[in-house]
Amino acid sequence: MAELDHTLNMLKELTDANGIAGNEKAPREVMRRYLEPFADEIEQDNLGSLIAKKVGNENGPKVMIAGHLDEVGFMVTQIDDKGFIKFQTVGGWWSHVMLSQRVTITTRKGEEIIGIIGSKPPHILPVDARKKTVDLKDMFIDIGATSKDEVFEWGIRPGDMITPYFEFNVLKNEKMLLAKAWDNRIGCAIAIDVLRQLKDVKHENIVYAVGNVQEEVGLRGAKTATFKIQPDIGFAVDVGVAGDTPGITAKEASSKLGDGPQIIIYDASMVGHKGLRDFVIDIAEENKIPFQYEAIPGGGTDAGSIHITANGVPAMSIGVATRYIHSHAAILHRDDYENTVKLIVEIIKKLDRATVNKIIFD
Repeated sequence: MAELDHTLNMLKELTDANGIAGNEKAPREVMRRYLEPFADEIEQDNLGSLIAKKVGNENGPKVMIAGHLDEVGFMVTQIDDKGFIKFQTVGGWWSHVMLSQRVTITTRKGEEIIGIIGSKPPHILPVDARKKTVDLKDMFIDIGATSKDEVFEWGIRPGDMITPYFEFNVLKNEKMLLAKAWDNRIGCAIAIDVLRQLKDVKHENIVYAVGNVQEEVGLRGAKTATFKIQPDIGFAVDVGVAGDTPGITAKEASSKLGDGPQIIIYDASMVGHKGLRDFVIDIAEENKIPFQYEAIPGGGTDAGSIHITANGVPAMSIGVATRYIHSHAAILHRDDYENTVKLIVEIIKKLDRATVNKIIFD
């Protein structure tokens, strides 16, 4: 792999870090380290979400830019007498993409133990069973142990985190980036980069760059982080479905990698705030930032929790089109990342108290 620049190094560190819902310490430490040079203050809420504050005008509106730290993964539930590990999903998984994939089990002491997800081979299954998806209950993880005692000696216990074993890669087309955990370390990276680009920019807001916890199990961390911040405006930055692979119709998903950030007009967790959406689209058009509309009725983002906190927060979700989400690895386009950062920075430069009031009350 070619030498990585600062941005690619940050993306690699964020995605290579292992952190499922409820166990986000490693990616949180990476995000904190990258935020420290640009934040006035960094704190955590009691559930573990990371909140970095940057003041433009201490009397200005509060603007929340939120990614989520957790990735889809698994958890150890049982260890059988022969040393095979049973597990459950943490976040949404499709059984088709799980078998024969390498995984990392992280012990309480932080040791990482590699294994592979296995099941019965097709050679011994009835013909009709070969055509079906293998049930989770029939899968297991093989770490090369020979007994339960050996697994325990290695420090593995029920409740331990399991994550995909995968390393960040820049593809031959250097705009295309391949990694695990794009959902949603890309949102965390965007929040970091927004604060970085605002470092010497005059604006009228208090900006919060947030890494929420436990999004993949019900948008949970966003509830507590938003309650703590009490923002006037909220943005969830997350991945969105890319529709530019074989077999996907424009009706199912119309977004393409490289065509700009997704303006999510509707998803299963919320209807995007109309006044805020119109404002964002105006900013994009004024600054000639490419964007694409998307509706995702089968999924939600942290904006779903942000917008119904306290007495309500005008909020919307901005997506980065990504192929193969909720699997061991996914692909996105660097231009979409950079244009999303640019869009949010331009939004913050234009926001002030009068503009926020107009968005809310018009």
